[in-house]
Amino acid sequence: MQKVPFVDLKAQYYSIKKEIDSAISDVIENTAFIGGKPVTDFEAAFSSLYGIKHCISVANGTDSLYIIMKMLGIGNGDEVITVANSWISSSETISQTGAKPVFVDIDPVYYSMDETMLEARITPRTKAIIPVHLQGQAANITAICAIADKYGIPVIEDCAQSHFSELGGKRVGSFGIAASFSFYPGKNLGAYGDAGCILTNNAELAEKCKMYARHGALQKHEHQIEGINSRLDGLQAAILSAKLPYILDWTEARIRCASLYDKALQGIPQIVTPARRPDSKHSFHLYVIRAQRRDDLMTFLKRKQVETAIHYPTALPNLKAYQYLGHQPADFPVATSYQSQILSLPIYPELTEEQINYVASCIREFYES
Repeated sequence: MQKVPFVDLKAQYYSIKKEIDSAISDVIENTAFIGGKPVTDFEAAFSSLYGIKHCISVANGTDSLYIIMKMLGIGNGDEVITVANSWISSSETISQTGAKPVFVDIDPVYYSMDETMLEARITPRTKAIIPVHLQGQAANITAICAIADKYGIPVIEDCAQSHFSELGGKRVGSFGIAASFSFYPGKNLGAYGDAGCILTNNAELAEKCKMYARHGALQKHEHQIEGINSRLDGLQAAILSAKLPYILDWTEARIRCASLYDKALQGIPQIVTPARRPDSKHSFHLYVIRAQRRDDLMTFLKRKQVETAIHYPTALPNLKAYQYLGHQPADFPVATSYQSQILSLPIYPELTEEQINYVASCIREFYES
């Protein structure tokens, strides 16, 4: 029996230990802990590699969503539409602006926002749409943007799980007015603590977001507005810069792992492996199956030393936090039904074919027995 961790950050560290150690040492040597060259270097490198003009680094991905909405003027009495299955950051930041989150059910095949249901949720109070490119799978962002353009509504892309994913040869995060990224340690590009950024091609919005994230000042002590304190620290920026040259290769490794899973899991009728949207590049932050007797399977895999996770066990509108909206589980039938089925299997660039085959054999053993 071998242990298969859900993600192995230590293995990634050892693969580039020299670069990481050097990056950390340089920050300490230069005492560049807040702001300075490590941060500006990472912002320039990430925006350049991604192909978007402006990168505004912030403390975490959650802050990036909130800051974008605030700088678009969203507030009390407004509504912002997002998807029913995501991490709560996608919706709680809407509430934090004073606006009301409005949920759309998920596509039954791709698990992202069902764009066919979007237009019916738009009202005169709708001030933004936040599609989430969940699990590394691009939402149907071209269709979503077409609907948004029809009503003059800005689209904010939540790319926390989809670094360098694509649709139609274009990277997610480059379709809407701005995009939110998380660099939480377990992300495809992860820091060693909390970190995030905003990407946008809109120079005016970029300046506003940068100002707001730094106490309302572009120059120290020159506060043009009241803002918040949301800064990427130098150590995290340096670590991200050390990792950045490897991210495209790591993405391809994740895609290879997903293909190996597809092959190894063939012929198990009790599970559904993840589909890929046509003309897209799925970066596989997560490899999510739908499984009969999901909880029993998860317990069995734990006994076999295979770590799994659920993303997410409760659809957002079904959480206690949103009881005040008066939704019933039947209002979001797909997201609700999938709550008890979805299971995330281990996936990371260093995962071996032997480990993948072991995970698949354990799943097969569970259903055959």
